[in-house]
Amino acid sequence: MPASKTLPHNWGTPPWVIDFQPPPQALPREADFVADFVIVGAGFTGLAAAAWLRLLDDTKSVVVLEAGRIGNGASGRTGGMALAETSAGDLPGLGDVLSGIGKIFARLEIDCELVLSGAWELSRSGGRADSSICWQDSGTLRVVNEVPGGTLDPGKLVSGLARAAHQRGAVILENHRVADIAWGERPVVNVARGSAKDTVAITAGKILLATNGVSLELSGLVQGAYPKLTLAAATAPLSEQQIRALGLELNKPFYTENSFPYLWGRTRPDRSIVWGAGLVDPPPSGDLEQVRVDSAQPAEMFARFEKRVRGLHPAMANIEFTHRWGGPILFRENWEPVFDWHSESRNALVIGAFAGHGVALSNYLAAWAAEILLGRRSLPTWGKL
Repeated sequence: MPASKTLPHNWGTPPWVIDFQPPPQALPREADFVADFVIVGAGFTGLAAAAWLRLLDDTKSVVVLEAGRIGNGASGRTGGMALAETSAGDLPGLGDVLSGIGKIFARLEIDCELVLSGAWELSRSGGRADSSICWQDSGTLRVVNEVPGGTLDPGKLVSGLARAAHQRGAVILENHRVADIAWGERPVVNVARGSAKDTVAITAGKILLATNGVSLELSGLVQGAYPKLTLAAATAPLSEQQIRALGLELNKPFYTENSFPYLWGRTRPDRSIVWGAGLVDPPPSGDLEQVRVDSAQPAEMFARFEKRVRGLHPAMANIEFTHRWGGPILFRENWEPVFDWHSESRNALVIGAFAGHGVALSNYLAAWAAEILLGRRSLPTWGKL
């Protein structure tokens, strides 16, 4: 990854607000600068792991390196729907993800509007007799099942995690892109600050690579995973009458299960609704950062999508869309998340590829990863690279 690249500003603007900015800090230029733990990526995973590491052992130094601003990747651009398990189901030894994140947020004193009221699965065939949803979308969409889940505010979660990590003594460095890692008994992380010429090296005791769709080479996932940009749009606040007409007064998030075209969404406290559908492939170069949501294909996809949403129900006919954005999502063929040692070193842990379950799973596995790095827990049997 060339160190001169800038973080994507091409993916539009989500409605979430990140109200915490880590104070600027300068890394020393000494060649022997050492950190006990270096975390690459300041999204949910990296920030939660940093906070949890310092919570468990405040004698260890933790440095978080972020190429742009905190939460500017997948974490700040998600729809904020929290789901249980993984995209591959309930894996052996996984435990209760939703209960787990509630406990993590409580320990870190984070208020991110987490509400675990359940989630609705929708289908165009069948449906429950008591379904409050009855939308026209290539057939009649109705609720067929309710599963564990809920919603949270991604901006408040990113802010809360960063604040918790900073207050506990972790160093969070924005605009510090990892150019490469020199693998060895003690890996050396080469960091570019603002330009390729301004670099500093950090010798790391252990590394956590909080991977995403734009860091595959660094994480050793070039052959094992593929990124796409998922699209979402938010409406202006609706009236209570419109929300009731749509059958969304219980504020449960929803998604189509085994029924295409795919659709997902959730209400927000101000009665606006976030809707999501559609995946954009990276260009032939594979560089997802170069995708612009206002370019021809994504713009056309948004136009079709918004027309589709307005046609779901008469209550949606004249709604206004206030935000349009995309966020990277990383898939694997077996749908399992990555949770394994890097192929180059047993001192580097790779975590990611949550394929739509990252809102809850990233925070849950981040605490697990912190305990592994401290030698207090073992890796699961799944998630191998």
